[in-house]
Amino acid sequence: MMQQAVDFREECDVLLALLDTLEPADFDRSTMFKQWTVNDVMVHLHFWNKAADQSLQDSDGFMDLFAKLQSFLAAGNLRGFENSEIAERGQELVAVWRDFYRDMADRWVSLDPKIRVKWAGPEMSVRSSMTARQMETWAHAQEIFDLFGKVRQETDRIRNIVILGVNTYQWGFKVRGIAPPADMPHLTLEAPSGTVWQFGEDGSGNTIKGSAVEFCQVVTQTRNVADTNLEMIGEAARLWMENAQCFAGPPETPPAPGVRLNTAG
Repeated sequence: MMQQAVDFREECDVLLALLDTLEPADFDRSTMFKQWTVNDVMVHLHFWNKAADQSLQDSDGFMDLFAKLQSFLAAGNLRGFENSEIAERGQELVAVWRDFYRDMADRWVSLDPKIRVKWAGPEMSVRSSMTARQMETWAHAQEIFDLFGKVRQETDRIRNIVILGVNTYQWGFKVRGIAPPADMPHLTLEAPSGTVWQFGEDGSGNTIKGSAVEFCQVVTQTRNVADTNLEMIGEAARLWMENAQCFAGPPETPPAPGVRLNTAG
């Protein structure tokens, strides 16, 4: 069993429970993420879930889709392409997204995690692909929870996102043309369950301590590090948290302090 597929489904289920409470007009409300509406967020998640599944089922079809996407990306119009591919909106969109993620997770759970699939960048394993889908779901769900002043109940399945953040330590620097500090800072993170997770070699003089949830918020850029209680010791630790980006694509600027917050306070 590929645990990441189970975790992806559970992450989607948490978002679904919130979406099921929304009124039709709520889907046109703008979030604090680039002013995307709730419809925009859900189109984005559904589109890339389908693309990830296509990369497994029909790699040539996926590459054709990605080729079509290129001109939209060059024009900075990713939203336009996604919206042209997904017609549903509101609760109809929620329904097709729900049915697809459940079917996808049920099929992927029995895959060999080492199977390779094509993607927008280098090929990746289906384990990594599924972790990316969980990460995107978790990160984009944050703006919806924030918009409606709801606090998500976190679980230790975010460990997948922590590991993704660790594995992309160098990427956040390289995508910006910055040489990454040689040694990754040592991490001591408290999981939602209270378990302590540690990553990296101790003794480098650079450390990051605090909440695993807040670490995930920083590496997915749903929060500025200044809006967290993460403790950073050392220049490399500070630089990492200011430039962290655990997702593919061009360099993205983290939100400014105080911009991405939950309206519940």
